[in-house]
Amino acid sequence: MTQDLDNRRPLKSRGTAWARALAAYLAQYGATPDLISAASVGFAVIGGGFFLMAGLSTPLIRAALLIGAAVCIQLRLLCNLLDGMVAVEHGRGGPAGPIWNELPDRLADALFLAGAGYCAYGAHLEAGAPLGWFAAWLAALTAYVRELGRGLDFPADFSGPMAKPHRMAALTLTCIVAAAEPLWGWNGQSILIGLSVIVIGAAGTVGRRTATLARRLDERRENS
Repeated sequence: MTQDLDNRRPLKSRGTAWARALAAYLAQYGATPDLISAASVGFAVIGGGFFLMAGLSTPLIRAALLIGAAVCIQLRLLCNLLDGMVAVEHGRGGPAGPIWNELPDRLADALFLAGAGYCAYGAHLEAGAPLGWFAAWLAALTAYVRELGRGLDFPADFSGPMAKPHRMAALTLTCIVAAAEPLWGWNGQSILIGLSVIVIGAAGTVGRRTATLARRLDERRENS
């Protein structure tokens, strides 16, 4: 994976000592950015599997599986942080980097969000599956609008309110709340609420990024 610095998401965690040390360790022992990106999909596959099993499990096992899914979400984000650091700070990027920079993220988003929807569906909440897929579609659309702007030679637009870090933070919180929801008699409703928040926020993000792109195009025309 190579990283165009203009297409690098601004992350405060990139400057932390632990992140720099972990990236240096991975680079020293031969981990390539593409391999780290592939690992992010592996964590998404595991996390999506946890969601699927959670929807069919008893409350105690379901809680453990949902916490496991939350951990997988955070490990996916860790991979997303480290692949770019190994590529840029340690010069390990490869020619297929742009593919590895985007495609694994789209797969991981779909596995986590659709998986969460099927978790609710498994708890007999029929809106869960379509809501999960709708969230996954909107997640891909936010990235599409960003890349469309880059294809038109504008800087990458990472604005929210439901950019990737925000979506994954919301889904992680949803997992934690859903793990505890049997205490107040719910069974999957927390996941429906969490996915609904993600859908609304992602739709707003698509609208905001599209409006920004339209404004930039208009300004370019006026200045040409």
